[in-house]
Amino acid sequence: MNRVLLLGRSGQIGGAIERALRDAVDLTALSRAELDITDPVAVSACLKELQPQLLINAAAWTAVDKAEQDSRECDRVNAIAPGLLAREAASLGAALLHFSTDYVFDGSGDRAWTEVDEARPLNAYGRAKLSGEQAIRTLHPAHLIMRTSWIYDVNGSNFLRTMLRLIAEREELRVVADQYGAPTSADAVASAVAAVLAKAGGALWPYFLSSGGLVHCACRGVTTWHGFAQAIFREAKERRLPITARNIIPIATKDYPLPARRPANSRLSLEKMETFYGIQMPNWQDALKKALDRSQQGPPMAGMQQARSA
Repeated sequence: MNRVLLLGRSGQIGGAIERALRDAVDLTALSRAELDITDPVAVSACLKELQPQLLINAAAWTAVDKAEQDSRECDRVNAIAPGLLAREAASLGAALLHFSTDYVFDGSGDRAWTEVDEARPLNAYGRAKLSGEQAIRTLHPAHLIMRTSWIYDVNGSNFLRTMLRLIAEREELRVVADQYGAPTSADAVASAVAAVLAKAGGALWPYFLSSGGLVHCACRGVTTWHGFAQAIFREAKERRLPITARNIIPIATKDYPLPARRPANSRLSLEKMETFYGIQMPNWQDALKKALDRSQQGPPMAGMQQARSA
């Protein structure tokens, strides 16, 4: 059984990966409080003690707007720390799996972005994530970077949880309708990770060495934030969740200004995921239903934050 060290267990993707892998591998999962990935001494000591065969880095700075005012801290977590992890993992012979974002693209055009398209980030968060990718490519030969988009989960702070709160509190919501992408559940990403590891078996280093280093991992299909909000509303209504909202009004990005510019086109091509890895990602609508089904089996959702609505 492969020894796997998962960093970022308290995040959305990290938590989902922990659930997906805990019975399949010899898993150690750590939160930011348990290991500061920006601390070179702590990282080195941890990896030398645990001797993982695979390091999964799901830890990240995800406050996109705050990064515009605090780019230094965002860079420490999203740009510098991945390089540190890559160097330490490579020195110990551990393969590395890391997560990046659709925000490395500038959002131009209307076709799905492929792994070979040029990355031109619009904001500090995207620039930091791209720098993290570049550091990993330079420092670790046996790596896999998964770019995701519009991540949500039934835990944490995200668009799904915000919409469920707002439709219960407000009669009218205004949501951006000119940004396009695929809402992607953390569980869908975790399932893809589990499938990749199953294909690699006990040969993690050579499998990652031959995998091309970068793959897009998102749900299938395309919608807007407004379309996503409408789908959440319909699912909430079917499940008889608290609803006050009567209207969800589509608005333009310019009508809801935020500190960080968002790409208008966040479509990610899944061709490599499907052809090279043989993994079929779920439709975003199906993933949403599955996430809400899981939420109704657990404790009530709380701790929601403001999303792209006004």
